[in-house]
Amino acid sequence: RSIESNEGVYFVPALAGLGAPHWDAYARGSLQGITRGTTRAHIARATLESICYQTLDVVAAMERDSGIRLKEVRVDGGAVGNSFLMQFQADILGVPIIVPHITETTSLGAASLAGLAVGFWQSRAELFARWGMQRRYEPQLSRAERERLHGRWLKAVERARDWARE
Repeated sequence: RSIESNEGVYFVPALAGLGAPHWDAYARGSLQGITRGTTRAHIARATLESICYQTLDVVAAMERDSGIRLKEVRVDGGAVGNSFLMQFQADILGVPIIVPHITETTSLGAASLAGLAVGFWQSRAELFARWGMQRRYEPQLSRAERERLHGRWLKAVERARDWARE
């Protein structure tokens, strides 16, 4: 974390249009809010933040459709090694982010299912008992700040929409 703020810089990674929940094949990637003072660090931060905003947009749609509010998010994969990304995800979602001890859970899941199938493990409960938390990121942003930042993101998304339509 080399800077404390994105200084109003937003990256919309619509490199092949926008997927859920925006659904716009004509949207194009854009970098907005840059000034003479914008640095590589601001652009890098905006790029990482865009991952979190996209996740928020999908989670919000899922919550609206299901009526169920998330209490926490369990994550995996290489990106969990980026503490800024994990903290910002917790901040922007407003729920804790849980990082497991074993971060490549996709391959672990496949191996676990195979182990269940051949009797290496006796039950799913035995597998679940093996899961452990490495780190928990708690949200630190106020609701007002979260809504302000997300509003700016949605403004950037709106400006990227329909860009390639003839």
